Amino acid sequence: MTTSLTSLETILAHPRELSPANVEIVRETLPVIGGHIDEIAPVFYRTMFEAHPELERDTFNRGNQKLGAQQRALAASIATFATLLVEGHSPVDMLARIGHKHASLGITPDQYQVVHDSLFSAIVEVLGEAITPEVAAAWDEVYWIMAGVLVEYEQALYSEAGVEPGDVFRTATVVGREDVTESVTVLTLAGPDSAPLPEFRAGQYTSVGVVLPDGARQLRQYSLSSAPGDGTWRLGIRRADPVGEVSSWLHANAAVGTSLQVTLPFGDLVLDAADTAPVVLCSAGIGITPMLGMLARLSATEDPRRVLILHADRSPADHVLADEIAGESALLDDAEVHTWYEDGADAVTGPGAVHAGLMALSEVAVPKDAHVFLCGSSGFLRAVRSGFLDAGVDGSRIHAELFSPNDWLV
Repeated sequence: MTTSLTSLETILAHPRELSPANVEIVRETLPVIGGHIDEIAPVFYRTMFEAHPELERDTFNRGNQKLGAQQRALAASIATFATLLVEGHSPVDMLARIGHKHASLGITPDQYQVVHDSLFSAIVEVLGEAITPEVAAAWDEVYWIMAGVLVEYEQALYSEAGVEPGDVFRTATVVGREDVTESVTVLTLAGPDSAPLPEFRAGQYTSVGVVLPDGARQLRQYSLSSAPGDGTWRLGIRRADPVGEVSSWLHANAAVGTSLQVTLPFGDLVLDAADTAPVVLCSAGIGITPMLGMLARLSATEDPRRVLILHADRSPADHVLADEIAGESALLDDAEVHTWYEDGADAVTGPGAVHAGLMALSEVAVPKDAHVFLCGSSGFLRAVRSGFLDAGVDGSRIHAELFSPNDWLV
């Protein structure tokens, strides 16, 4: 079964409406729930992991748990969805990102009940008598509306991939390794015995799972930075110190011949091959990897549309895959590269325009009708998204990807 992008968007765009009586209850209690997210989140995770330790060990990112980022992100997503429901705004972008992430982790419908029970137990524990039966019922409806949409959407993603829910894990073999800097390694993967890996859309990612010394199976997402079509995948992996368990393991252990657990590709930050509008690929740091994948796709198909490549980095030494970006862009008839370095910009010569300091969109001519693709830290995404809006790009044409949890402000 193949599910069109339009039908997927329809699933996300039209969630069941909150019952009228509960709209006002949710609107009135949003400040209370939202204001206590930082207290609710750790209780929620503590409760869930005590009942289901396998989720902490094998599914959730333990590094983000230690930092508190994942805790806030999941709880905040419920409050944000409630806000969208009562204010009549579209939840498409938020739900699409969550749905693809869930599919890449092999999340199944039964796990929504686990999350529900632990989350509502935490809300009651933190807020006590403020959670009357009426308030609990209203927020319960919010949760199951959101869960229902995500379950349907994830089912469509699994169907599109031709698999049963959760059946996304495959075996890959490292067939190439290049240490491009002290902290970034590029791995090339193929299937067992050099069999081709599944096809993907330019801009998508895979989850890589490794079994750590304590027996935990941890998963992390990495963008596919090559053009689709030859059966191999390339992953740019930055070692995330001090809590990067998976990236540190890969840097230390992944060699040619190493077998890795990977998932089928997912991710909604993808090029539309049929579109002819200009494309802006905008990234910072290791966020360059999905942009290289999209750029490689554009050059492989000799796409005639205008392409603007914008990248920000600390220094030329930190700028990975710069030569590949230059090579792929040179194959296009209408491509322009701009790079910003916080340090060392004066020493750089070569193709493309080089700027000193942080990325400033005022230094480039941004096509207002472009589709803009962003990847980087939460702070970077907030800053440049505002810049593109100021440059006249409609918000619906700005598409973002990030692999660290956020509180849905982007």
